[in-house]
Amino acid sequence: MSAATTINTIVWVAYNIYFTMIFVYILMSWLPNARDSFIGELLGKLVEPFLAPFRKFIPPIMGMIDISPIVALFVLQLAARGLTSVLNYIFVG
Repeated sequence: MSAATTINTIVWVAYNIYFTMIFVYILMSWLPNARDSFIGELLGKLVEPFLAPFRKFIPPIMGMIDISPIVALFVLQLAARGLTSVLNYIFVG
């Protein structure tokens, strides 16, 4: 396995883990008291620093529907793709 393939795998595994953490955190908002549990608080500490800038600039629709996590997931995917492209350029040439 080449270095580029290994690095791409690491980037995409990290992306998938963080994507899943954000997705679970979003789903926990629909369950009462789920974010107050140990896992909810842990996910909040890991995910909120990434979501906070998006929530600051994207207001909720009709005061209730928060679409900032969707935009954050899109930006996360763009960052992962950009990182793999740059790393492929560096290591493969």
